[in-house]
Amino acid sequence: MIKAVNLDFKVKSKYLLKSIDFSCHASEFVAIVGPNGAGKSTFLSLIANEISPSDNEVIFKDCVFSLWCRTNLAQHKAKFSQSFSSDIPLLVKDVVMMGRYPYFQNTPSKQDIESVEQILRYTGLDQFSGCEYNFLSGGEKQRVHIARVLVQLQNNNKQKLLLLDEPLNNLDVKHQHSVLKTIRAFCDKGNAAIVVLHDLNLASEYAQKVVILDKGIKICQGGVKQVFTQEILSKVYQMPCQVIENPISKNPLIIFGQ
Repeated sequence: MIKAVNLDFKVKSKYLLKSIDFSCHASEFVAIVGPNGAGKSTFLSLIANEISPSDNEVIFKDCVFSLWCRTNLAQHKAKFSQSFSSDIPLLVKDVVMMGRYPYFQNTPSKQDIESVEQILRYTGLDQFSGCEYNFLSGGEKQRVHIARVLVQLQNNNKQKLLLLDEPLNNLDVKHQHSVLKTIRAFCDKGNAAIVVLHDLNLASEYAQKVVILDKGIKICQGGVKQVFTQEILSKVYQMPCQVIENPISKNPLIIFGQ
């Protein structure tokens, strides 16, 4: 679905990402992990076509981004950013309606309105539909913007791509799992998601593939059992850890510290 070969990104003479090979296929949930400053958000911005690589190009659905029509691209790919405005003088339903902007010019259609209502119910936000966005908590605002990017991809296109940069910030445990289950359900329909996560154990439970970045370099990429090893994680995070089997899911369970 999307791939990059030998991707570089530099600011002046400093490389923020160097020689990155990456691919993501339909139905895959890919977690991007790594310590602070690893280049995770920069990498996601490249994949999202928000910034241009210094060398080579990202190919999405067999086509470079420069050949895509912007409106058409927005109906195939959506991104949630970790930074969003906390001051929007609109109702919650109107903020979510922003995700439908690629589908109308002036007035939303009946289908757009129904799509927003459906996604609000699906994400458990229908009770906030008529509330003022500015009166919500940080976690509730986070969930509203996740609903906004989900409704952007509510169409009949096949193999859509969802990009999320730290979507679990400000969320309690229940809603962290709820969001990740929603992403998995999206992928199970033949779509794909690339998600920057800090919680390695949540990545272990929900992602099918993991990419570890450190200092702008891809350390490894593979399944959670292949990537989440004591040797790799201790070296990347510069902290001792143990990796044991989760007694319930059988996936790796990472414990940092002595």
